[in-house]
Amino acid sequence: MTRTRLATATAAALIALAANPAFAQQSIDKVNGSITAEAGQLYGDLETVNGSIRLEDGARLEDASTVNGSIKGGDDVQARSLETVNGSIRVGERAKIAGGVETVNGSVFVDRGSSVGDDIATVNGAIGIVDTDLAGDIETVRGDITVGIGSHVKGGIHVEKPDNGGWNISFGKKQPPRIVIGPDAVVEGPLVFQYEVKLYVHDSARVGKVTGATPIAFSTPTPPEN
Repeated sequence: MTRTRLATATAAALIALAANPAFAQQSIDKVNGSITAEAGQLYGDLETVNGSIRLEDGARLEDASTVNGSIKGGDDVQARSLETVNGSIRVGERAKIAGGVETVNGSVFVDRGSSVGDDIATVNGAIGIVDTDLAGDIETVRGDITVGIGSHVKGGIHVEKPDNGGWNISFGKKQPPRIVIGPDAVVEGPLVFQYEVKLYVHDSARVGKVTGATPIAFSTPTPPEN
């Protein structure tokens, strides 16, 4: 009888803990202000409008999104998706992002041993991955792309032609984006470039069909500067 009462009390306590928001996954929603996901803690969605989001080592969460601010993650972070409009996104080593990583005005960098389950995309900014498994595509309009050493992209690379709103205005000659496929990197899908780029492909790399650019081979650890 005592054992039965103890089991009942334990079950009731567990239910109470689960129902208490303090012990559940904590979602944070702000308009103005930054958000920090503490190391090793579990969160729901993290959302702000004007502010950055910091993910400390080992933080686990659902979606992280902001409008005006960057997202910076440490090592071993786990998230469903990372998204901002005006700001960069950077995650450390061994990050696991189940969905996509997206910004409009800002760069994206994913460090060694990480995985991303969908696309990495930006409009104005560079994209770089190192020893990363990417299930989707890499997409940009204006920005360099580096598929670094040992990375594996199951999708392709798409560089879209800039939309100038019908105005064909140019202030001086701009350097074309640099697209680098580094040592032992793989891009399984097509590489499609809608305007001029400089495409460098390491001798040990493997890429899909290339449209809109002529690959320049290199065998050194990094490609030529020009």
